[in-house]
Parts: sequence; structure tokens; C-alpha cells
Amino acid sequence: MRIPPRIAALGGIAALVSTLVIGTQATAAPAHTFAVGDICYADLPSQAYETLDLIERGGPFPYEQDGTVFGNREGVLPSQPTSYYHEYTVVTPGSPTRGARRVVTGDAAQEDYYTSDHYASFDLIDYDC
Repeated sequence: MRIPPRIAALGGIAALVSTLVIGTQATAAPAHTFAVGDICYADLPSQAYETLDLIERGGPFPYEQDGTVFGNREGVLPSQPTSYYHEYTVVTPGSPTRGARRVVTGDAAQEDYYTSDHYASFDLIDYDC
């Protein structure tokens, strides 16, 4: 399984070191930190299993937006070419809309991310735990 890279915010570290060593804060270009964690497959909500099964079967999907390109405009996931990621709805019981839960897939094998907060953060689904 492919694990996406974890990027450290080196700009903040450089500023801290500069302040401690010479007493002034250096200006460094801000580094981007991806908000990607991990989640065990067994810890997903039951509706996510249904979505992952539909993805594996190729549909049919309950919403017309399912399977469309996810643009990663929020920059939370690692940068990839435009059509690399695709999004799918994870049904939220009781919600009158699609809700905030999604599975976003990458082109790499088993590169599936789960978000419960409408793209503010993602967890890479770990199928081995």
C-alpha cells in the first residue's frame, strides 16, 4: 500500500532556530503541511464500507457527483495532476443533503482517503489493521 508523504512545516522550524540562536526571526518561505492522518478500515462508519464496495464494483452510485474529479483546491492532499483524485459520497444518515463525509481515491492502488468534515482533513484508509 502506498503511504502519502508527510510534509513538515520547515518554515516554522527555521524561524524558531533562528530566534533561539541569533535572537531574531528569519523570514522563510512558508511550507505547506498536509492534514492527512491514518484510519483503520475497521474504524470507518458502516456507510463508508458501502461506498468502498460501490467503488470496487464501479457503481451504480447514488449521487451524480460520485466519481467526479476531486480538484484538491483546499491543498490538503499531496499535489498530483488534475485528474488524479476522484470523490464519492459516504451517506450520512438523517442528512437531507449529501452531508460532509466522502471517500477520495487516488490513482495508486489502495490510496483511499476518508473525510468526515468536507475536505478540511483526510485520513488514509489502512486496510492492514
